[in-house]
Amino acid sequence: MSEENVIQLDLGTTAQKTTAAEKLPVVLLALDQGKYDMPRSLDELRALADANGMQAVAEIVQKRQTPEAATLLGEGKVAEARLVCQNVRAAAAIFDGELTGSQIRNLSAALQVEVLDRTLLILEIFRARATTNEGKLQTELATLRYQLPRLQGLGESMSRQGGGGGGGGGARRGAGETKLELDRRHLHHRIEHLEEKLKELEKRRGETRRARQKNNVPVVALVGYTNVGKSSLLNALCGEQIFEADMLFATLDPTARKLTLPSGLQIILVDTVGFVSRLPHHLVEAFRSTLEEAAFADVIIKVADAGDEQAAEQLAVTDEVLSGLDCGDIPQLVVYNKCDTANLSSFDPDILLTSAKTGRGLPELLAKLDDVLAHRVRTLELVLPYDKLALADILRSRGSVAAEEYREDGVFYRATVKIDDLHRFEPFLV
Repeated sequence: MSEENVIQLDLGTTAQKTTAAEKLPVVLLALDQGKYDMPRSLDELRALADANGMQAVAEIVQKRQTPEAATLLGEGKVAEARLVCQNVRAAAAIFDGELTGSQIRNLSAALQVEVLDRTLLILEIFRARATTNEGKLQTELATLRYQLPRLQGLGESMSRQGGGGGGGGGARRGAGETKLELDRRHLHHRIEHLEEKLKELEKRRGETRRARQKNNVPVVALVGYTNVGKSSLLNALCGEQIFEADMLFATLDPTARKLTLPSGLQIILVDTVGFVSRLPHHLVEAFRSTLEEAAFADVIIKVADAGDEQAAEQLAVTDEVLSGLDCGDIPQLVVYNKCDTANLSSFDPDILLTSAKTGRGLPELLAKLDDVLAHRVRTLELVLPYDKLALADILRSRGSVAAEEYREDGVFYRATVKIDDLHRFEPFLV
């Protein structure tokens, strides 16, 4: 099996043929066992499909406590779904949950269309959106981990075709079973190779973090549910144009930008990959190194959508992921973004409300960051003799100057400096 074939195995090839002008029609399938909010989950699945160049044209939902082993849905509901797929000329069907390899094959055969599950759809989006080398490696690793347990069903089918002996010492292994072992071994080798490469990249990331810590540059991480406006918020605060769009997982790879707070303190603002409800565990594990930008941050800004009725649930998803990264001791701010689309009367006056679109609340957010990081800086007044003006470069590059006045004995400054630089200026304090 070639490396390319391993990566593409079980992936939705039909879903990749869409163009910007035309979205592929798909049917959504779901089994409602009362475990979660089904309408909300289907809305999210529809948004995920849209982000992958698909348009959900129909939904098939079955309320059932005990799933059918082969297809999850009952025989009658599968027959209904097949007719719907034919009537709407669906290119694929997407199941709102995770399927085994045999279930994907059984449903695909019954519906006569390609079948994807929720995890596979997210992997498709990740694979299309990853731009950095690390993001691509992480996506491939998550894909291979998804594929590995799904090889067995395919192997069993091929083994039956290959036949076998009557048992005992004369029995021989089927051709499919042999191919299964080869495929599984290839996947294991590729996974080990990717894990080693990601460890090397993580080592480099650690060196970058240590350099930031050495320079005492605070890191503030934007985290939260996908499509709550984190990238828009970063653009509004930093003036840097990174890709933003009203869709799930518009940006995948983390982005870091410099930002100067009103106090003059310079920070690094990091935009991380967005979360989504019921994000599969192996996806979280694959992107753990990216998400660890939050774990090493000095402040975490948890962003929610002020106009979304499920904002509290979004924050709960964020807290769940952060708890797995041991971020409990890091100061956290909760920001409700997109307040231009919300009814503000329903919010407590002390809650941070922002709008990346209109700029509302951004000064308050920056002031709050200054408060949280106040222990990092000190405002002072000093007079630098004319033969010590080289120190003024440190005031400007590592702090901020609020006032400057030339006097007979030197230059007077009212400035904000980092605590680490305070010892440089103590002899010249007024």
